[in-house]
Amino acid sequence: MTTIAELPPGFADKVLSAQSTFRSVMDAMARPGAVQRIVPMAGAPGPMMRGTAAIALTLFDHDTPLWLDARMAESSDLVKWLKFHTGAPVVQDCSIASFALISDGTAPPLDRFALGTSEYPDRSTTVIIQVDSLASGRGFELRGPGIDGVATLQASIKPFDLFERLRVNEALFPRGIDVVLVADDAVVAIPRTTRVVSKGS
Repeated sequence: MTTIAELPPGFADKVLSAQSTFRSVMDAMARPGAVQRIVPMAGAPGPMMRGTAAIALTLFDHDTPLWLDARMAESSDLVKWLKFHTGAPVVQDCSIASFALISDGTAPPLDRFALGTSEYPDRSTTVIIQVDSLASGRGFELRGPGIDGVATLQASIKPFDLFERLRVNEALFPRGIDVVLVADDAVVAIPRTTRVVSKGS
């Protein structure tokens, strides 16, 4: 059994690191498809990447129910680390989650997550997906608010049909799912307003 003292540490400088990480995530949301770097590094437990750990320390708290995929939920160190550093309650029901963490590409159908309401479209799940790379892989062309013309993203993503799945957003707007892709310390946001117009092989 791992004790709390043996778990990876959180941020060395809580306030500055959280501010810097928050800025990286907000910049990613404002410029969909553009790769941002998360500079402050936290120790990451088990199957969690360093960037994901920094986002968790910045955005999760006792008011943000959290859904974990099977690989993350099975890591007792990771669950303990999240509980100790963020206090976020881990829930089994993804339809009430504020955040979802996906580490191995197996995601439930996206319409099972919280999609927000017409009055409160922000009450939806932000899905954070760890991917192999945000610098190589298939090419995707993105359009939408925050993108000047077309943004090109190269990424190795699982689930492979993620962008097809995100089409669910088109019919739901202003409700919908926002996705954050993380590859180690790199982060890319695909907000619900972003559309994939084409992709290479």
